Amino acid sequence: MSDDLTPRQIVSELDRDIVGQHDAKRAVALALRNRWRRRQLDEEIRRQVTPKNILLIGPTGVGKTEIARRLAQLVGAPFVKIEATKFTEVGYYGRDVESMVRELVEASILLVKAGERHRVEAEARERAEAKLLDLLLPDVPAPPRGAWSATPAGEVDEAAERRKRTREKMKARLAAGEMEDAEVEIVIPGRSMAPVSILGAGNTEQMEMDLQGMFEKLMPKPSHTRRMAVRDARPLLIEQEAEALLDPEKINRAAVALAEESGIIFLDEIDKIAGDEGSSRGPDVSRQGVQRDLLPIVEGTTVTTKYGPVRTDFVLFVAAGAFHRAKPSDLMPELQGRFPIRVELNDLTQEDFGRILREPRASLVRQYQALLGTEGLKLEFTEDAIDAMAEIAFAVNRSTQNIGARRLHTILERVVEEISFDAPDRRGKREVIDADRVRSVLAPLTEDEDLSRYIL
Repeated sequence: MSDDLTPRQIVSELDRDIVGQHDAKRAVALALRNRWRRRQLDEEIRRQVTPKNILLIGPTGVGKTEIARRLAQLVGAPFVKIEATKFTEVGYYGRDVESMVRELVEASILLVKAGERHRVEAEARERAEAKLLDLLLPDVPAPPRGAWSATPAGEVDEAAERRKRTREKMKARLAAGEMEDAEVEIVIPGRSMAPVSILGAGNTEQMEMDLQGMFEKLMPKPSHTRRMAVRDARPLLIEQEAEALLDPEKINRAAVALAEESGIIFLDEIDKIAGDEGSSRGPDVSRQGVQRDLLPIVEGTTVTTKYGPVRTDFVLFVAAGAFHRAKPSDLMPELQGRFPIRVELNDLTQEDFGRILREPRASLVRQYQALLGTEGLKLEFTEDAIDAMAEIAFAVNRSTQNIGARRLHTILERVVEEISFDAPDRRGKREVIDADRVRSVLAPLTEDEDLSRYIL
């Protein structure tokens, strides 16, 4: 999809998959549009315009991660979701914050490579078909021509013509799908070596990266031959030919540029590293340290990766957290300043739960209908059944832990569990779920608070 969508179009696209949270959608839509605006500026001022990072505040299951992920999908931007709790301060065992930038570049490599593969797909397919033809009808050396040859020139030309006709017939049969069961022998290249790790080192990511690159250059990849049917060999040959047509250096340069200009890093659970400088007991010892390490990444720095140096000045950071026990003001002032746009997401209402089950293109109801449809079973939900599930989800969230829309996964799984189990034996049948059936299945769990706490 085009990356020059208007804010209104972006919000409209997000509305197709995410219910509610209009303020958050507007904030990310503006952030995305500002990227397009920045690219229209003169080089002199463009260097001074940095992204306005966003802090999403709201309980779990209300759509924080989904908004950021869908936003990246809209424009084909590299996107990584990182849990802030996996990082530790330098000097403690754990991951260093620069690894998020390396993951972003890897995501960017995959995006660029997929685009390049699509570009060369037609040529790779042609080359693979030609290779299949060579394997089915190997070349034989032509007899020598000239005064010293024992074979008359006329016979040599006739044999070449005959072979050409045979090859054309074989090519036609291959195109018509008549040779799919014929066996050919192809060479399968070996896999790259696994990363070399040094045990006992606290932070070995850069060292692993360097050692892997060194060993890949020193040690060739082993390859082996396999016999297989044409139908199985074709995709492997297309893959090999596509790889041969790709320019790794060009892909790496484009991926680094894409990550720098369009990358989105989603920092989840950022509230878990917020806390007092004085609170340094137990696992909290590195909270302030992680914030200090995050600060230069978010402000803009250069990170070394195996694809080259990557600047984070124009990467968009979207942080999120429930902030039940901590407040955004508990973060370091410098880090707070790097997230100038703050949006509070709303708790989901009973009406929202109903809309979540009905409206999104891949709603849970549609997912279950599609899954059971593969068994030949037609599953239908009445309107009052959807209302009943929304009512129960809302009630259980209020009486126990509020896990937002994730509660619907548990409830729907309970409702369709018996149907799903018997589905292979009910091919061609039609199953209707109404409100009475929903309540009869869930009543024993919802009425017993202890059971609902542990099961729902």
